[in-house]
Amino acid sequence: MKKVLALLMVFIIGGAGSAGAATYVLDKSHCNIGFSVKHMVISNVKGKFDDFEGSFDFDEAKKSIGSAQAVIKAVSINTSDQKRDDHLRSPEFFGVEQFPEITFALKNARSLGGGKMQVSGDLTIRGVTKSVTLTGEFLGTANDPWGNKRAGFTAEGEVVRADYGMVWNKLLDGGGVVVGEKIKLQLEIEGILKK
Repeated sequence: MKKVLALLMVFIIGGAGSAGAATYVLDKSHCNIGFSVKHMVISNVKGKFDDFEGSFDFDEAKKSIGSAQAVIKAVSINTSDQKRDDHLRSPEFFGVEQFPEITFALKNARSLGGGKMQVSGDLTIRGVTKSVTLTGEFLGTANDPWGNKRAGFTAEGEVVRADYGMVWNKLLDGGGVVVGEKIKLQLEIEGILKK
């Protein structure tokens, strides 16, 4: 399975695989696959994707990731405005009927020290694949009260929506456009060790 979120986590952790790596599965209820974009030049609109899956192989001792995959259901986009979300699902943006999934595949990662990482991978939206670089931080591991081991990460990056064929916009009378071109990615990832 492809899993964009998990891969994003991978960016944060980074590194090559090792014999000590263990597989973690994303805990959807404790992850946030978010983004923000400029609206009419004067503010930012934030949103997220509610439906996704992912997994990653993580070596806690080396703070390294060996592999990761993620998939996001494009139809699950949520900006807390039904009319706007319907427009974002249309062919002018994500075209969810033709392109139902957003995927990410980790290519490489490197440690920046202090738990911080830089990762890159292939992000596919609307059938277009581009390389994306994210910076993030490994927040640690913990054992929950139900016998699960968890690992947490954050990651941030930026993509240009026109690179993926999302070019819809409207000009403003005073200059500028309704929707910004750059999309900021903001990820909070928590995975559960697979038993």
